[in-house]
Amino acid sequence: MILAPLIAALLQAAAPAAAPSSSDPVAADWRAIPDDELLVMTLAGDRRVVIRLAPRYAPVHVANLRTLARAHWWDGTSVYRVQDNYVAQWGDVTEKKPLPAGVVANPPPEYVGSRYDAVTRMTRPDPYAAKSGHSADGWPVAGDGTGAWLTHCYAMVGVGRDLAPSTGSGAELYTVIGHAPRHLDRNIALVGRVIEGIEHLSSLPRGTGNLGFYAPDQAPTPILSVRLASDLPAATRPHYQYRAADNVRFAAWLRGRESREPPFFTVPAGGADVCNAMPPVRKASA
Repeated sequence: MILAPLIAALLQAAAPAAAPSSSDPVAADWRAIPDDELLVMTLAGDRRVVIRLAPRYAPVHVANLRTLARAHWWDGTSVYRVQDNYVAQWGDVTEKKPLPAGVVANPPPEYVGSRYDAVTRMTRPDPYAAKSGHSADGWPVAGDGTGAWLTHCYAMVGVGRDLAPSTGSGAELYTVIGHAPRHLDRNIALVGRVIEGIEHLSSLPRGTGNLGFYAPDQAPTPILSVRLASDLPAATRPHYQYRAADNVRFAAWLRGRESREPPFFTVPAGGADVCNAMPPVRKASA
């Protein structure tokens, strides 16, 4: 009996390596995210959150974010709202800090675009869209035949706003930290996705005030700095790659997400929400 674990280990070591799966990415499937599409937020306690920006879907809002970052506008602000199973929100809780020159206070409502550019399609429609899938560069998108939009999946980043006609400048941002609130689709501009450090936002104490805003006896989390990676010294810039969706390997990966295999899964689902199939992102060397 004592030798059994040793024998098992030896047999495992001698076994041939598993053949690559048809869903495994090849090197060419990993593509670099440009430095000016990475927003690096440093929270108190040396906690880093990295956001991939989506300028193709919300160009004016993302231009505002770049202006705000270059003006160091978020430095000294805070994460002041954490609503359980919903969102974490940050910016200037006083709403009195002047915006820097060049920021458009109310951009066009970049909620719905005219071009549905998905290269994959989920097997089943969902309650919020006639079709959904992924763009070639790894964004979750949905459409109804006349318009297309990004979807409110976990870790996606949106722009806080007041009632219409307000569209939000981008100074107040939030990220999804719970079940995908797809009812927000087409009602708020989505500008990116947290690709590193979401745990630093999702694990914060929940606000006890209305809608998860921090009550006076709660301490917001200070934001030390927010910078575009392209504005950081070259030696300190983080680098990331997204997994491209425009290939048969990703299609096989997606089908696997829609119908998980035995032995644990005994009943194939035959479908999934697009938010359950977010394209992988990984760190990369310079």
